[in-house]
Amino acid sequence: MSENKSVEQAEPLSVNEHLKTDSNFLRGTIQEGLDTAVTGSFSEGDQQLIKFHGFYQQDDRDLRNERKEQKLEPLYSFMLRARVAGGVCSPEQWLGVDEIASTLTSSNSIRLTTRQTFQYHGISKRNLRALIQSLDSKAMDSIAACGDVNRNVMCNPNPVESRLHEQAFYWAKKLSDNYLPRTKAYAEIWLGDDKVATSEGDDVEPVYGKTYLPRKFKMAVAVPPDNDVDVYTNDLGFIAVAEEGELIGFNLVAGGGMGSTHGEVQTFPRLGDDFGFIKAEDTLKFAEAILKVQRDWGNRSNRKLSRLKYTIVKYGYEVFKAEVEKRAGVKFEPKRDVVIGDRGDRYGWIKGVDNQWHLTLFIEGGRIKDLPSQPLQTGLREIAKIHKGDFRMTSNQNLIIAGVAEEDKAEIEALARSHGLMGKLITETRGRSIACVALPTCALAMAEAERYFPDFLTKVESLQEKHGFLDQGIVIRMTGCPNGCARPFAAEIGLVGKAPGRYNLYLGASFEGTRLNKLYRENIQEAEILSELDSLFAKYVAEREEAETFGNFTVRIGVVAAVIDAAKDFHGQSSNA
Repeated sequence: MSENKSVEQAEPLSVNEHLKTDSNFLRGTIQEGLDTAVTGSFSEGDQQLIKFHGFYQQDDRDLRNERKEQKLEPLYSFMLRARVAGGVCSPEQWLGVDEIASTLTSSNSIRLTTRQTFQYHGISKRNLRALIQSLDSKAMDSIAACGDVNRNVMCNPNPVESRLHEQAFYWAKKLSDNYLPRTKAYAEIWLGDDKVATSEGDDVEPVYGKTYLPRKFKMAVAVPPDNDVDVYTNDLGFIAVAEEGELIGFNLVAGGGMGSTHGEVQTFPRLGDDFGFIKAEDTLKFAEAILKVQRDWGNRSNRKLSRLKYTIVKYGYEVFKAEVEKRAGVKFEPKRDVVIGDRGDRYGWIKGVDNQWHLTLFIEGGRIKDLPSQPLQTGLREIAKIHKGDFRMTSNQNLIIAGVAEEDKAEIEALARSHGLMGKLITETRGRSIACVALPTCALAMAEAERYFPDFLTKVESLQEKHGFLDQGIVIRMTGCPNGCARPFAAEIGLVGKAPGRYNLYLGASFEGTRLNKLYRENIQEAEILSELDSLFAKYVAEREEAETFGNFTVRIGVVAAVIDAAKDFHGQSSNA
């Protein structure tokens, strides 16, 4: 099959495919929409195109009915996500990020995301251009943070093995930069660049083409034994292989993805397949080959089945692998032995091999704002004013103050403690748990997540304490819908919103993130969830084997069946019992 020839579509193209084709390389009528002051909204078509520029249209769902009764349009606002490869930014950039949150958003907060970047909520349409220009002045942007393109590339923020992190981060940045859209639309619309001629051939997308990818695409770089980036949940994952502390290449995994749709069994979350070892110098060859196979073979008729995971399932592992090798011009080598371990962050002070210190701060729900007893945003602003290293956002929604000299530790710790960024006891479970934003702003949310999750965790911690294993961590994640932004299907306990106050309860993922969980109870409320966990915790303490994790225990005793092949196993019989 020719590299540039798309696979025949058995069904008509989806609406989004026509939108992209007719958008003049992502311009659409976004400019006209910005100039229209009679509404806070964009047109329906442009609402899809603005995602490629890094933001989503939302409205405050808490106020939706009230405004409807008042015959007002919904209180529209926008969520903008920045592109920050590997989650690394300078103190100067952080001060800019903070100033934008304080002056151009109604939320007056910074939200750290599960894709190792930050996003803003509550941006009015009239402030969008000013916000993007402010980001640009700090050498930051939001292009390709959303949309049917390669999104923010994650990288292990390893604060200890600094040399290896530096090498891994190099490739994360390279992957991010190499697969940015080349259209001039972003610069024209938001930064005021002169419009360029846009006749056929003037705007060129050498990797994506005029219609970009069939759906979003996510990459991550992991540095074993840490798996904080949840590498197997990505479309494309690079697991670093080192010899004598030097990066020599990667074990490549492909075909992960968390999204599914309630009640539609043809959709499912999936972990990536191991394809083998690649040398570091061949990284871009393989990445581009996989992107192009997905571009040409991916489903452009049904967006629910358009992620890379479905492409691999449809054509089969061996056929897909052969096509990737053909396009890359290089064959995979046998995968190297590496150990995949903990997905959590290491809190507190840690000393690196370069004698620099690194302070990892727990940020509940990733939300950075000033609270009455915890002025978190102010604290980080004050730290940024004196910090000489960098800031590293983590995939668990936390923040590392990295590269602190011995003589600067005391001052930074004093600021962190006085602003409530340190000092609060964080259990092993809470420290590994994440939630998506959900209500009131996410249009897809069916139930609460970020606002409810901390209180729910407190009740789970009470159950762990009751059964005598509070010192042991369980990976728990909650989302307001099955799109899976907080990677709930890779959690030992996953809670996925079904309706207000109701969740599907999933059990059985591995602690390390190498096996999915499975539906255990459907559409249940908090009391039922806690009752189920209370019984399971009692059984776990009584019957567990030495060093057995909770997820492995639930599979071993048959509470849920192991998910080996997601396409076959994720749905269907829930239990072996």
